[in-house]
Amino acid sequence: MLTKGKIIAYIYIILYQPIWSSEQPVPNLLRAIEAIEPKTANTRPVATYETPISNLDFDPRVDMQARNMAEAQGDLSIRGGTFENTGIQVGSATIMDPQTGHYTTELPIAPEMLGEPKVLTGAVNALLGFNSSVGTVSYSWSEMTYGGSLTLGGGDHDLNFQRLHNAWTGSYNDSKDWTWGAEIEGSRSESDGTIPFSDHTFNRTSGRIQFIGPDSQTDLFAGYQHKKFGQYGMYTGDLYTAFNPYEFENIKTRLFLFNHRVDYGNDSLWEVTSYHRRNNDHYYFNRFAPDDRFVHESKVNALSISGLHEFDSQFTISYAIQSASDEIESTALMNGPFTNRNYHKISLLPEYRYEIAKDEDIIFKAGASWEDTNRNKGRVSPIAEISRLKEMNSGSSEKIYISYAESVQFIGYGAIGGIGGLFQSNPNLTKETSRNLEVGYQLENKLWTLHGAAFHRRDDDLADWTYVGTAARSAENLDLETFGVEFLASRDWGSLQVMLSYGYLSKKEDYGNLIIDGSFYALNFPKHRFTLGVIWDPVDSFQIRVDNEWRDQHNNSLRKGPNESLYSHLVASYYPSNLNALEIFLAYDKPWDEDFQDIPGTPGRGDQFSFGVSKSW
Repeated sequence: MLTKGKIIAYIYIILYQPIWSSEQPVPNLLRAIEAIEPKTANTRPVATYETPISNLDFDPRVDMQARNMAEAQGDLSIRGGTFENTGIQVGSATIMDPQTGHYTTELPIAPEMLGEPKVLTGAVNALLGFNSSVGTVSYSWSEMTYGGSLTLGGGDHDLNFQRLHNAWTGSYNDSKDWTWGAEIEGSRSESDGTIPFSDHTFNRTSGRIQFIGPDSQTDLFAGYQHKKFGQYGMYTGDLYTAFNPYEFENIKTRLFLFNHRVDYGNDSLWEVTSYHRRNNDHYYFNRFAPDDRFVHESKVNALSISGLHEFDSQFTISYAIQSASDEIESTALMNGPFTNRNYHKISLLPEYRYEIAKDEDIIFKAGASWEDTNRNKGRVSPIAEISRLKEMNSGSSEKIYISYAESVQFIGYGAIGGIGGLFQSNPNLTKETSRNLEVGYQLENKLWTLHGAAFHRRDDDLADWTYVGTAARSAENLDLETFGVEFLASRDWGSLQVMLSYGYLSKKEDYGNLIIDGSFYALNFPKHRFTLGVIWDPVDSFQIRVDNEWRDQHNNSLRKGPNESLYSHLVASYYPSNLNALEIFLAYDKPWDEDFQDIPGTPGRGDQFSFGVSKSW
C-alpha cells in the first residue's frame, strides 16, 4: 500500500531527478498519443492503467460492452457480431481463449510494445482471421524506442495506479545494420469501484527482447497479469436478485510469444508467430459465500505464418496458415463432448492488378480458406474482392471496392461444456457459418480521411445466450441477418484534430422453434451510434482530449433503464515548459448522470475522476 511519504518521494523523483541518465532525445509528449490515423482521442483510461484494449469503447469500428469497466471484463463485437466471433490477433496469430470469448481480451502486454489496432472485416478477416467469423482486432509488434516513463495517479472511489516502463536499445556487435532491444513494464491499480461492490485490484508484468536487422524484426515476449474485480449481477444480471449475486472474478493470464517478420523484394513479406497462453479463472456467484463451482484453466499452443509474395507488378498472392491446440480443466465444463481440440486454417488469396490509366488500377482478388478441427467437420469458404484504386496528384488516394467472403466459427467450451444451472450450455450446438457481402469507399489525404461501407451478413447457427422462462441464460443456435452502414471521417488542422463516425445496424433473427424472452448478446446492439473525438492544443504546453459516444440501443426486454446513452471521456494535460517531458493530467469518465446498461440486466458503471503525473525520459 502506498503511504503519504512514499507518494511525496515518488513525486520528488519525477520532478527533479532523471530515472536513468541518457543522451537519447526526450520524446515529444504532446504528440505521443497520436497514431497515423487515430480513431479515438485518448489511449489512457481513467480508472486503471493502460491496456491494449483501453478506449476501444470509443473506437467506431468496435462495440465494447463492458462489465465494471472495459479493462475489467469487456466484450468486443464488430459490426453487430458477438464477443465469441470477434478475434484478437498479435503478429500473425490469433490469441484464442477456448473457454469463452469473454477472455480473449486478457492480454498481459504493455501498449508500448504494440502498434495501433487495425480492425479486419470482410475479405481481409476471412484471409487473416482465425476462428473469428465476423471480425478481428489486429496488433503488430512495435519497434522499440530508447527511453521509458513512470506514471503515478489516483482519484475518487479510492483509486490509485502506478506504471513503470523502460526500453534499452543498442547496436548488435557494433553493427550498423543490426540493433538489439530489451523492454520491461510493470503496472498496478486498485479501486473501490464506481458503484457498490465494483472494486478491482490489477497487476501486470511484461517484457520482451527484440532484434532488428536490415529487413527483419524478431520479438521474444513474456507477460503475466492478475486481475480481481467484482460487480453485482456481472453475468447473471438481475435475474437472481433474491440470491444476492455479488459476483466476483479472479483471473490469472500468462502469455509467452515468439514473433519474426521479414520484408523482402519491393512489397513482399512473411511473418511467423508462436505462442503459449494459460488462463486461470475462478468465478464466484456470490463473493460473500465463496465456492469452487466455477474454476477453469485453459491452455492454448499455436503456430502461424502469414505473408504476401509479389511475383511481378501485376500478380501477388497473400496467404495465412495457423494451427492451434487447446485443452480445458474445469469444475463445471467437463461434461461436454470433449475437453481438447486441434484447429487448422489455410487461406490463399491471389491478386491480379490491371492498369487502366496512369496511377489507376483495377484489382481482382479470388481465393479460399479451409478451416477444420479434429472434433468438427471442415469447410472450404470462398473469398473474393474487386476494387479500383486511384492515386491523385494532390497526394490523395481513392478506393472503391466490393467483396464477398465466408468464414467458420467453432464454438468454445463455455457454450458446449455440458453445464446446467446458472449458465446452461448446449453440447449439441454446431459450428457457425458467416457470409458477408460488402461495398465500400475510402478517400485518404495527408490531412483528412473518409471511409464508408455498407454490408449484409448472414450468420447461420450463431451461438447466443438467451433467457427463456426461469433459466438465467442458456446457449442456443439462431440464424441471423445483419445489415449495416458505417461512415468514419477525420480532419487535422494542426492544433486541432477531429474524428467522427456514424453507424447503423438492423437485424432479423430466427431461433427456429424456440421462443425466447430475451437475448444477452446477439440482439444487444446499437441501431444508431455516433462517436466524436477531439484533440486540441490551445497552447504548446496544454492539451485537451475528448471522446464522446451517443447510441440508441435496440430494445431488449432484459435491459432496465434507458435505451439511449451519452458517454464521454475528458482529459486535460499540462506539460510544464521548465520541467522537461513531464505531464500532469486530469481525467473524467462518464460525467453525464445516466443508468445505461452495456449488458442488459447488468448495472452500468458510474462516473470516475482521476489525476496523475507522468515522467518520460
